[in-house]
Amino acid sequence: MARRRGRKRGRPVHGWLVLDKPLDMTSTEAVNVLKRLFDAQKAGHGGTLDPLATGVLPIAFGEATKTVQFVMDSPKTYRFTVRWGEERSTDDAEGEVVETSRTRPTREQIEALLEEYTGEIMQVPPKFSAIKVKGERAYDLARDGEQVELPARPVMIYDLKLVDMPDADTAVFEARTGKGAYVRALARDLGRDLGCLGYVSGLRRTAVGPFAEEQAITLEKLEELRHKDADRTALDAVLLPIETALADIPALAVDQQQAARITSGQAVLLRGANAPVAEDTVLITWKGRPLALGTVEAGMLKPKRVFNLKG
Repeated sequence: MARRRGRKRGRPVHGWLVLDKPLDMTSTEAVNVLKRLFDAQKAGHGGTLDPLATGVLPIAFGEATKTVQFVMDSPKTYRFTVRWGEERSTDDAEGEVVETSRTRPTREQIEALLEEYTGEIMQVPPKFSAIKVKGERAYDLARDGEQVELPARPVMIYDLKLVDMPDADTAVFEARTGKGAYVRALARDLGRDLGCLGYVSGLRRTAVGPFAEEQAITLEKLEELRHKDADRTALDAVLLPIETALADIPALAVDQQQAARITSGQAVLLRGANAPVAEDTVLITWKGRPLALGTVEAGMLKPKRVFNLKG
């Protein structure tokens, strides 16, 4: 006899929240806290942020989780502090000191080097990273004392600038990076090239794709909103629409008949002189609401991921 599927626990919450992640909390812990706070059936995040980092952590609820990959592939902006004179095993303040230097760089020396770190560069990820090596996470192997050798890979650094030098031991940078780039590796490599060694002593993410620091809400503020009303109306009011994550994707409106076919997973023929012939990814809308993600191939609009917003 077939087992009856149990009713989903929680509310059907849909949308994005920009969390100002606190220090010493993992991204997974943050998702779990917010899932309980919103009593949401489903939640996920749009890009891991280290426990020692603070700042923008986009949280997707419900059907917004279908757009997470677009956020993870987006450029990210960081403000980070580098401490000169030491290299550490984790390339941040959490690791053990593995080498020291008495050399300190000047502003001119730092700025002269930044151009070499802009554009597509080859970067060796930190040994303490989530990259898989023979099926195991690199940080798990490193914590077990195994030698981890990660190959260099191409990453994009759109912009890197020195914004402050509070003292001879410290420099503050801002970087806008592409997918897969590690700020900790930037600090490590800058320190090596400058002959002074360095590690990240402070890190804050200020933007992820369309989500900015100005939109970020603290856990304390969310807790305050939670206690305003029993039905969580105040909490729900801070959520951003699902399509916020799809700002760079062309939108295509359909009529009611086409919408019915799309929601049942069927392709529709696009007519008219201005109808697109081919698009890799489009946001399909009906009456201004997101209906599905799809593609256009030879004038046929094909749904790939349909949004179920009925609750």
